[in-house]
Amino acid sequence: MKSRTKARSIALQVLYEVDISGHKPGTVLAERFVQLKMDDSLKKFISQIVSGVTEYKNNLDEFIADFAPDWPLDQVAFIDLNLIRIALWEIAVDKKTPVKVAINEAVELAKRYGSEGSARFVNGVLGGFIENLNEIQLSMEIVQEDDDKTQE
Repeated sequence: MKSRTKARSIALQVLYEVDISGHKPGTVLAERFVQLKMDDSLKKFISQIVSGVTEYKNNLDEFIADFAPDWPLDQVAFIDLNLIRIALWEIAVDKKTPVKVAINEAVELAKRYGSEGSARFVNGVLGGFIENLNEIQLSMEIVQEDDDKTQE
């Protein structure tokens, strides 16, 4: 597994644990870092994903609900939901990963960790985002600006 794929995998595991257990993301992340030996750059990438998805979870979930209306969020498996959140965060907030790479990574991790139909579902939902990418990115920029103003 490539290093950034492994980082996404670990971030997925952290976010999954947070969702099912209610543990604090920072605590889960710290425990993972003690258990696993990896470069500081990968730790930083994992931390960015976890903190970014955690910070914008409600906004990301709104987009997911809009673009997967046949699947209420409470009926989407936590693995699938977190894979979509990670990819959407990379695409719409972080904007450092090419769109196709973010989608491909999510689909590959869905094949590894999800159920039989996870890869198709994740790909389908993320494909819907592509068609509306400008709108989503603009909305996320507004959310980020509002957050910045609130913190001042």
